[in-house]
Amino acid sequence: MITIDAQDKTLGRVASAAAKALLGKHAASFAKNVVAQDGVTVVNASKVRISGTKEKAKEYVRYSGYPGGLKTERYDMLVARRGHAEAIRRAVRGMLPKNRLQDRRLKMLTITD
Repeated sequence: MITIDAQDKTLGRVASAAAKALLGKHAASFAKNVVAQDGVTVVNASKVRISGTKEKAKEYVRYSGYPGGLKTERYDMLVARRGHAEAIRRAVRGMLPKNRLQDRRLKMLTITD
C-alpha cells in the first residue's frame, strides 16, 4: 500500500504521483498490461492546494450525446457537491491510460479527507 499525503501539495502533483503508483511504474516487475497489486491511499484530500484562480475558473465538462447536452461544472461547485476526493479522482483518471484496465486501476485508489 502506497500512501500519498496531499497536504499543501497541488492537485496535479498529487494526481500524477497517484497515477504513476497505480500504473506500477515504481515496481521492478512493471508491465503495461498488468494491473499493479499495490493500492494507493491519498490522505488529507481536503488540504490539497489549487493554484491561482482555478477554484472559480477550472471547469469539468461532460456531454450526454444529445443535442444541447453539454454540461459544465466549476471546481468549487464540484467540491461542494461531491467533495475534494472527487476532484482528485477525476484528475487521476485523466492521467491513466484510456484502456480496459483504467477502471480496475481506479478501484485500487482510496481517498480520505
